[in-house]
Amino acid sequence: MSFRKLRTALAVGAAVPLALGLAACGNGEPAATGTKPSAAVSTPTTTTTVTVPTEKPAQQVVPATHLDTASFMPAMKKGMTGKNTARLTMRMVAGGQTMSMSGVLSMDPVAAQLDMVGAAFGGRMKMILVGDAVYLSTPELPAGKYVKIDAKSSDPLTKELGEMLEQMDPTKIYDAFDGGLQDAKFVKSETLNGHKVDRYAVTVDVAAALKAQGQKVPAGMPKTIVYSIWMGSTDHLMYKVVFDLQGVSATMTADDWGKPVSIKAPSAKNIVRR
Repeated sequence: MSFRKLRTALAVGAAVPLALGLAACGNGEPAATGTKPSAAVSTPTTTTTVTVPTEKPAQQVVPATHLDTASFMPAMKKGMTGKNTARLTMRMVAGGQTMSMSGVLSMDPVAAQLDMVGAAFGGRMKMILVGDAVYLSTPELPAGKYVKIDAKSSDPLTKELGEMLEQMDPTKIYDAFDGGLQDAKFVKSETLNGHKVDRYAVTVDVAAALKAQGQKVPAGMPKTIVYSIWMGSTDHLMYKVVFDLQGVSATMTADDWGKPVSIKAPSAKNIVRR
């Protein structure tokens, strides 16, 4: 398995929660998609399980007016309280190549199960994140087999894995947003996948968002990024995010917020060495 493919997989995995929290600008590798997957991602035989129980639905608040720069962040925080899981799809186009991804995500505890398709992944790659480890399955491996990358090992990818786990902390997502939100403007009301949503144009200050995460601005990054955000009109959950960054076009959709997910690590017999 190539080092480049492993690095790409980790970058894409980190981009998911960052995009959900409007902090994808800090990753430099945004990703996203367009439609809700019709079926759940396949799950291998496992021994370790992260199960997130169903959360009680948060009380919906009907806004008297549409959100603005001052009210957007508080509404997002309130809407996402207790909603630590989601089913998502993503699609990214860069340099004439397309990468897509679908799967389930838990932000507390941190876990993910993703199916990624694109040339950067050697065609198709599966990634499972449980605890302090990432398990990857690629076309180069026998069917059903995974390599394990441990965040506590001396592996060259340990730094990337550690950063990914840190970036998936919901508190850091909010810190980046609080520090970088510059403007939020209502665009129009729409219906998206059965949800009544309001579309907003949200401008994020890149340097401020990165500073809030203790990161420096990568060379060539713009001063600001404008996101198109489709937020539930009453539940204030984010159902779609679209943005363009340095020639990269990205779209992401999320649904099934707060519903229970079961994300499992492969059994020991299905783990192979790189």
